[in-house]
Amino acid sequence: MVKRVKKNERGIALLVVLMGIALMTLIVVDFSTAAALSYLSAANQANELRAYYLARSAISVGLGLLAEDARTDSMSQTPFDSLSDVWAIPFPPMPVGGGEVSLSITDEARKLNINDLVNPQNGQVDQDFVAELQRLFMIVGVSPEIIPAIIDWIEPGNIASPGGAKMDFYMGLQPPYAPRGGPMPTIGDLKLIKGVDETTFNILSQYLTVFPEPAVNANTAPPEVLACLLPEMMQDPQYVKEIIAARTIRPFTNTTDIGNLPDLGAIAQELTQVVTTSSTYFTITGMGTFAGSRKLVYSTFRRQGVGPETLVAWQED
Repeated sequence: MVKRVKKNERGIALLVVLMGIALMTLIVVDFSTAAALSYLSAANQANELRAYYLARSAISVGLGLLAEDARTDSMSQTPFDSLSDVWAIPFPPMPVGGGEVSLSITDEARKLNINDLVNPQNGQVDQDFVAELQRLFMIVGVSPEIIPAIIDWIEPGNIASPGGAKMDFYMGLQPPYAPRGGPMPTIGDLKLIKGVDETTFNILSQYLTVFPEPAVNANTAPPEVLACLLPEMMQDPQYVKEIIAARTIRPFTNTTDIGNLPDLGAIAQELTQVVTTSSTYFTITGMGTFAGSRKLVYSTFRRQGVGPETLVAWQED
């Protein structure tokens, strides 16, 4: 009887030892996995941080290019901005510190200022600009029916235009939010407006801006924007082709150069009233990549002669 009890005790002890070893194995495996994941997470964060600072370094390079162009302009009697300027020339990706940096610069004067829809002084809708916007939307394949909703988003007050939307509509959404009731601070506001989906936003953001450029730069504007400026230019694409062909050979130094184009005929004088040849706001997009991590920085600066640029918008992705 005693021998049987001792055998049972030895069996229980062996079982306890085996269970202990199994438990220790699980703990060690769990610790090793957690440590490996923590190391991987820390490595990814470090790579993302490196990519972020590479993207920021691209912004600094872009500012240098804008400053160099400003110095060049200061030596000219008729400064202008065009697609042949140093800031507009494609900048190839550069290997830096084990990663890669790339950047691009675009001027905001190549676009239409969406805030011009409503006069901030008296709250009145600019019908001439509405007509421009309608032409642009038709050219790029976006329904002009969303324009009343854009007007309502910018216009103060709570009276909706036919086809538009005001407070009641937006407060009924999930989650609810209020319309802007004033100028858009960023073009991202478009995403919040009734009728603007992701596809529509991606199209319109190429041609619309919120920065107060006084006119469209004829040297940099895409054909779609040029064509919408006057009804005649939308009806006859030859006008736009003439402008693009001329600026490719030699950028316009002033609006008189545009008015003297022989094929513009009767619209030449009217066109010179709605275009310019210089830009004030520039958006620098910097991208940094490092070990599979990627960071994007979008920054918009206001350039004032040869003085330092003023940061007006900053977004990180």
